[in-house]
Amino acid sequence: MLAEYLPTLLFLIVALGIGVALIIVGNVLGPKRPSSEKLSPYECGFNAFEDARMQFDVRYYLIAILFIVFDLEIAFVFPWALVFRELGVFGLVEMGVFLALLVIGFVYVWKKGALEWE
Repeated sequence: MLAEYLPTLLFLIVALGIGVALIIVGNVLGPKRPSSEKLSPYECGFNAFEDARMQFDVRYYLIAILFIVFDLEIAFVFPWALVFRELGVFGLVEMGVFLALLVIGFVYVWKKGALEWE
């Protein structure tokens, strides 16, 4: 049974070896001309004005998570559209139920005020 995993193990070893080799070669052969500009932290083109560990508003994370949830739900529509003809009316009803639940969830989130930004 372990022999079935040998190609996967070899693939992982080769991939790891190539990755490590490229990093080492880049560090050894790459140019090393540090300047004050290159060593300064990149902060959108201007100097940092706050601590990097400042707290973000929880609403930012809530909106980001809601975007991911509703955006990923759309990924289920594409495979359904590809096999729509084979599914027939049953597939249409199932997708209608799916989209109805999605809209109900969206309306719930909207009514709760989770999408409001003050």
